Amino acid sequence: MPISNKEINGYQFLSEMYDDGYFPNFLVDKIKTILVELCESIESQNPKSSSELLSLTHAATDRINELEEEFEDNHSELETVAREDMAESFEFIVRSYGFSDVEIEDVIATREW
Repeated sequence: MPISNKEINGYQFLSEMYDDGYFPNFLVDKIKTILVELCESIESQNPKSSSELLSLTHAATDRINELEEEFEDNHSELETVAREDMAESFEFIVRSYGFSDVEIEDVIATREW
């Protein structure tokens, strides 16, 4: 399903991670895919409340958590730069879909990174 939100379509997800050789691009691509799929889920499910939105963001966050071991296996980790870049992407996503009142810490509350 192509994303219809023009703000999202013009956004460069995870630019800090892509610019930092510490993070293998193929793993950053996996996180980007999760974020794009989150956008697709928001568009298809059209959450009406913060709790409905958080259900989607938590599922995406949990999927990213599952990549931690793969990052470690590739001599990397989801550390400060990655945490900030991912949090920024999550925040951009939720704001772009009109959820201006939700706290970013709530959006990624299930994170292990």
